[in-house]
Amino acid sequence: MLKRKEKLSILGFALLVMIAVAPVSNAMHIMEGYLPLAHCILWMVICIPILVIGLLNIKKTLGEDRRTLMLLALTGAFVFVLSSLKIPSVTGSCSHMTGTGLGAILFGPCVTSILGIIVLLFQAVLLAHGGLTTLGANCFSMAIAGPILAYAVYKLLIKMNVNKKVTVFLAAFLGDLFTYCVTSVELAIAYPSEVGGFGASVIKFLGIFATTQVPLAIIEGILTVVIVIALETYARNELKSLSF
Repeated sequence: MLKRKEKLSILGFALLVMIAVAPVSNAMHIMEGYLPLAHCILWMVICIPILVIGLLNIKKTLGEDRRTLMLLALTGAFVFVLSSLKIPSVTGSCSHMTGTGLGAILFGPCVTSILGIIVLLFQAVLLAHGGLTTLGANCFSMAIAGPILAYAVYKLLIKMNVNKKVTVFLAAFLGDLFTYCVTSVELAIAYPSEVGGFGASVIKFLGIFATTQVPLAIIEGILTVVIVIALETYARNELKSLSF
């Protein structure tokens, strides 16, 4: 039991080291001041009910088994690390992974929304990554929409008896990709094209963001599978308490 905890702690320490060396990114999060104030308020209002449910679910989960606290912390660190890594894209912009698929698979999308907004808040304040005014929009795309799809894909494929590793990969992959589809929609709503309106703007932003995200989504899917394998090895009892 002690040895398993030590190995789990080593895994957590490795993630923290990755955080320390992660480059500052100002990439796929919508930056400070980029959205109109009304849009910023609207997206935050939409997020609030999910965040409240997430807080209640965390309280319930920890109340049932305190051992899940370590998994919760590791999942949050995983989100922070992946979403802080800036990778240049072929369009000249930058892209990054989200890491929220793991949280959605283990804890569900509502709990993941809390992890996501905490990460986004720290990134906005400490790394100038994203922004405080755009926190609601970034939270909705990365910490709510993406995890909801990842969770739905995971549950559906598990019911269909698809191999668990394949299921984890597809859930993380599609959740990551969907995040940037939603980001494109958010930007298109705020800045419809003069020619073609909202539809043309969506296509433009999808062309810049979503298509360049595909290889990163594949990488995130693989990394999520690797982390799940590690957790199944060193934190089997904690996973059982989550019915994983």
